[in-house]
Amino acid sequence: MAASTLVSAWGPLRPGVPGLCRRRPPRGLWAHARRLPEPAGSGRSVAAVSGPGASGTDRYCLELLRKRDYEGYLCSLLLPAESRSSAFALRAFNVELAQVKDSVSEKTIGLMRMQFWKKTVDDVYCDSPPHQPVAIELWKAVKRHNLTKRWLMKIIDEREKNLDDKAYRNIQELENYAENTQSSLLYLTLEILGIKDLHADHAASHIGKAQGIVTCLRATPYHGSRRRVFLPMDICMLHGVSQEDFLRKSQDKNVRDVVYDMASQAHLHLKHVAVEDYLKKIQQVDFDIFHPSLQQKNTLLPLSLYIQSWRKRY
Repeated sequence: MAASTLVSAWGPLRPGVPGLCRRRPPRGLWAHARRLPEPAGSGRSVAAVSGPGASGTDRYCLELLRKRDYEGYLCSLLLPAESRSSAFALRAFNVELAQVKDSVSEKTIGLMRMQFWKKTVDDVYCDSPPHQPVAIELWKAVKRHNLTKRWLMKIIDEREKNLDDKAYRNIQELENYAENTQSSLLYLTLEILGIKDLHADHAASHIGKAQGIVTCLRATPYHGSRRRVFLPMDICMLHGVSQEDFLRKSQDKNVRDVVYDMASQAHLHLKHVAVEDYLKKIQQVDFDIFHPSLQQKNTLLPLSLYIQSWRKRY
């Protein structure tokens, strides 16, 4: 799909609504975002955990999420108090799986870690979680909300298939990956919130796909630094762009057209504040995926998320 045919997908940027910033965000949001104690141990340590109900496991998940999935961490803080610990556990589980690919030097080791998490999920549903902080908190969430095992296994299976360092063949393959990971995570979040609604599930599917596409774009500079490119091959071929163009951080128009097409596809799925923020930024720099401003953390994101929550918008 050529960039010129997608221009209708992008509307003018809307300025912020005046007056909404007058209401102060809840103290808990800023308190958590500013400082938290360090976890008792590393992601592989089990010494600090004595079993289900052990103190510190919930704080471990929260801190892991704050460091590795900051936007997910902020979104979880805006959930009802009775749902937050389960949401933290769920997203910490996702972080553990996401870290596998970049933390192993051989695929075999990655497969072993994925097998550990498959067995962990089985054990969680048998009320015998291993002495690992995320596993214990996931067990609590499953018991509290009767979470669907199928969604957890989908996330593991899809992450496992993604251990191969291969680019997506087409945008549909990327969206399928996003559906089985990001959307599955959102389906479980809806279960934590006690929401059973087809419209909510439909929205979660679109949000998950948009998040998956944006995550692929945002990670491109990092992957490029490791000599890897995962952008869909069909869109790259359409614009005559090679993987080497991204590895050398080319700013040619055809490279920007690839980014434009992908950003437009994400934009068409559904607007979500954390995703939309990146899409607006990348539009402002004319789809230069390597622009330094795209690598900077949005310090106003906590406030933006709070405003969206206050307005009851996605």
